Amino acid sequence: MYRFIDFNDEKADTFLLLELTDLAKTLASSPLFEAAIRVHSYLSMNNHKVYVSHFWNHRPEQDKKAGMKSDIYLRALGNKKFTDFQVIDTFIRKVQSSGLSNFSAQLLMLAEDLRIEELCKKERPGTVSDFNIRRKIYNEYFSSQLVVNLEKNLYPDALFNLIYLILNSGNPFFSIPSFNEEIDRAIPIIRGQLELLFETKSTRDCIDVCTNVIEITASVLSSDMINEYFHLPNPEQNMSADDTFSDLVRKDPLQNNDTAEEKAGGNEEVHSDKMNTWHRETESPGKSFMQFELEQGTRTDISGGSEREGEEGDQALALIQGRSKQTENRDYSRLEMSGQADSKFGQGKNKYGSANKNARAIFLEANRPYQAALSSYSKLENEVKFYHKKLKNIIKRMMEKKETDHRTQLQMGRLGNNLLSYFIDEHPKLFYKKFEPGKEINAAFSLLVDCSASMFDKMDETKRGIVLFHEALKAVSVPHEIIGFWEDANEAVTHDQPNYFFQAIPFSKSLLHRSGPEIMQLEAMEDNRDGYAIRIMAERLLKRSEKQKFLIVFSDGEPAAFDYDNGIVDTHEAVMEVRKMGIEVFNIFLSNSGLEPEQKRVFENIYGNRSIVAPYVDELPEVLFPLLKKLLNQSING
Repeated sequence: MYRFIDFNDEKADTFLLLELTDLAKTLASSPLFEAAIRVHSYLSMNNHKVYVSHFWNHRPEQDKKAGMKSDIYLRALGNKKFTDFQVIDTFIRKVQSSGLSNFSAQLLMLAEDLRIEELCKKERPGTVSDFNIRRKIYNEYFSSQLVVNLEKNLYPDALFNLIYLILNSGNPFFSIPSFNEEIDRAIPIIRGQLELLFETKSTRDCIDVCTNVIEITASVLSSDMINEYFHLPNPEQNMSADDTFSDLVRKDPLQNNDTAEEKAGGNEEVHSDKMNTWHRETESPGKSFMQFELEQGTRTDISGGSEREGEEGDQALALIQGRSKQTENRDYSRLEMSGQADSKFGQGKNKYGSANKNARAIFLEANRPYQAALSSYSKLENEVKFYHKKLKNIIKRMMEKKETDHRTQLQMGRLGNNLLSYFIDEHPKLFYKKFEPGKEINAAFSLLVDCSASMFDKMDETKRGIVLFHEALKAVSVPHEIIGFWEDANEAVTHDQPNYFFQAIPFSKSLLHRSGPEIMQLEAMEDNRDGYAIRIMAERLLKRSEKQKFLIVFSDGEPAAFDYDNGIVDTHEAVMEVRKMGIEVFNIFLSNSGLEPEQKRVFENIYGNRSIVAPYVDELPEVLFPLLKKLLNQSING
């Protein structure tokens, strides 16, 4: 769709975002972390996100890439490995009630970035060039901001700009402008304290220096900063989503703190019993664990006799015990486990990608078609009959040709008619073999139809292409399924996003003579969570026994759903994952009014060279026909 107003229609560079995500995962040593773009750069341990700043946009490509990479270095490597978030949380709570909370938080962020930048350079020397570009751009930016803020008499912001330049200019003869008499007298003292930041060894050292600077500035500043140049994450963002063993251990003392003087002799009688505590709310593991509140008692060294020494292969929850290595101590392999079916997408809430951890699949079956649907389908079938009959004849000729083709010049097989090579060649090859093709095409197809609200004006024409898809594959006896997908925007909440999959034509009915009119029940609905839908369909295809599997996605726009800001990246990752499993994924982009270059680039980023454009939806049969012909031919020769 062509847009009249295009100034705010900025598209994400998917390849760059994927590159930053891969870099974040590598530096953080965790596959859970993802890169995302926000106003400011920071690390969110709770959400497993490394946020890159918008600050680097609209700059030369080299500067933009270097700046965003430097954000990743500081967050995924620097903050995650070298920053003590516990002391930062204490600092945040301490300065929240002060009059300079904004100034204090940004000063600490600046100081910590200065410290961990050097550690990143030392550990990863290849980051030096990107950090140099970062520092050059920020120096230019803060120099201009210093002039602007001084002209507006925003002294707290101007003082922060000056502090950045003092720490990063690299010029010992840096010229300091005049603020007012009171601030001018304090600046030499502040500068002396700032020099101590170059000697800090830890986050706590940075906080000590910053505290001294804040005490000095509090006496000369009457208000807090207005602008936010750096973002210091709050305690909720700093908190890790994965509780450690230490987090689960009780730390409060007993009411009494005595220890039994008598040592265990080994003959004590130990009683044990089982207590079944399952109920509906604990069916799947959460962040809450049952604990016993033992308020008083005497410590002894009597063993209960049911424990064994832990090993690194052990897991905290029995649900994932299957991923642990076998223990060398007491064998618990015979314990009954809550089994889960194996999946190529893994286990747990991130089974279908971290962006879809709260998504839920709901499958719907088609109703029996009414007379109106039968009439509409019959009309569409007549319109595409030429295509599927032509396709059937082409495939039939291909299979017949394969049956008659034979391989020649072999050392064994049937003796050929041409025996001349026996007399003229040193190693004659006189035999041939016929191909032994299967009687059927060994392939299965899934057609995934975007049923988002934007398909409202395209669904009728799209059904012509879907009918061609169904009738053509039915004519050559190839099993297939046609499923429409959408997410209900009204039902979606933070912890539950229901995604509906409407089975217009399931595999079980795809080759039945009267199947097809159910396609007319496909309608435009709500949002589209493409990455999740592709993984769900791939999971179904993997259960098929056919040798070759194809997934074709009909879509008219980018992924858009509740809490799905990185939908483009998630869909690209889903496509890559599914292709690694041996499933060919194609996208057919549908439009009613031509294609914008930005849209074309987005879909090429997601699907690579397997994104096919139908510039106008009424041309869909002409686009779908050669694709089916190519894929069926591939299945015959494969």
